[in-house]
Amino acid sequence: MIEDDPPMGVPEWVVTFGDMMSLLLTFFIMLVSMSEIKEEEKYQAMVESIQKQFGHQLSIASVSPGDSRPRDSEFRIMSTMGRAKKKDTHRGGTPEKAPVGEEPRVRIIRPGSSTAIGTVLFFTNDGYELDAENKAALDRQISEMVGKPQKIEIRGHTSQQLALPGTPPQKAMDLSYRRCRVVMQYLIDQHQMPPERLRLSSAGAWEPMFLSGDIEKSKLNPRVEVFLLDETVDTLTGTDAERKEMIVQPSDG
Repeated sequence: MIEDDPPMGVPEWVVTFGDMMSLLLTFFIMLVSMSEIKEEEKYQAMVESIQKQFGHQLSIASVSPGDSRPRDSEFRIMSTMGRAKKKDTHRGGTPEKAPVGEEPRVRIIRPGSSTAIGTVLFFTNDGYELDAENKAALDRQISEMVGKPQKIEIRGHTSQQLALPGTPPQKAMDLSYRRCRVVMQYLIDQHQMPPERLRLSSAGAWEPMFLSGDIEKSKLNPRVEVFLLDETVDTLTGTDAERKEMIVQPSDG
């Protein structure tokens, strides 16, 4: 009796084993790719994509402590090693304070209590008059500043050449302050900005935006920064008791 040849193919366990090896290979390729990523935005985009594909935002809400949440609710806390940790957003933090903000549309955020609303005006090394470009920048920004109670700081800077040995420090301070006065006068005359909202400060040549020897970048150091503070006009007027006395109490009639 002639026996039939065994059926062609591979055992079923080989298919399962092949699938597992493919997944492992993909996993290690992903690990290698992550180790070579140098840009924060690309890393964060990849993390968010992986979380979305694995249902992170849907599953984590169901196991979070506290009141029960619907399964379609979002879990916004991010504690990755990329952008979220840098901004400390999982603690409610804000982007780092720096002359140029991390967000593409943020022009200026200075150290201290300030918002992301503001602009930068650039000058020549010895100039202090507003040109058409500076006036246009102020005109564009004014809609974000009018009608608010916050103080507006106008901070002047000069080039680093005025910080060289042998140069009187008063020269840099005087020039940067003169630039502040010109900006202040323009805001008052052209946009009726209340003077009590304005604060002038002079940094001279000691807070350069760029330390690079690049000529084009060094041209950006002579500037005036205009930005909102978190402080309001009312909170800086008198003591707490005096401010309470200034509040007009409503009449019974």
